[in-house]
Formats: sequence, structure tokens, C-alpha cells
Amino acid sequence: MTDLIRKDAGKPLRDAMQRHGVTQAQLAARTREVDVRGQGISVATVSKVTGSGRTAAETCRLRTAWLITSALAEPLQDHFDMPSVSTDTVER
Repeated sequence: MTDLIRKDAGKPLRDAMQRHGVTQAQLAARTREVDVRGQGISVATVSKVTGSGRTAAETCRLRTAWLITSALAEPLQDHFDMPSVSTDTVER
């Protein structure tokens, strides 16, 4: 499975959170509302994906990115990039 890469070290995500007036805990709660399973994402994971500094994660699973951007009502592609294709993983 391929992970998505945060754009600009997560700054667009933090900007979106500020525009929508939500904290990391509130965003985590919103992910439960948009998740058909009702699970959502933990505050710790939201913090890693939206945060900055040494504890931030530059990549995350597609499902995590989708839930976060859906909870923010923002397009996925505004916040995440797909990794480039490596010749090591291409079938020949």
C-alpha cells in the first residue's frame, strides 16, 4: 500500500484547520463523524499528520488522509501528494 505525502510539511492542513476553527482534538472527533465505520482517527494520529517539528509524520495512509480532508471539507489533493513511481516497484 502506498502512503500519501503531506504538502509543504503539513502547512496547508494547519491553515485549513485555522480557517475552519478546529483544534486537533476537534478534527479527530470530526473524522469519526465522516467515517462510515464510526472509528475516525485518534488525536495522536491527527497530531502527527497535521503537526510540525520532529514528531510530525511526512506520510500517512490514504484512508487517514481521506478522513482528515473529508472532516475539513477540503480536497485531498490540496493537502497531499502521491509519491513518485520508483523503477524499483514497477513490474517489468
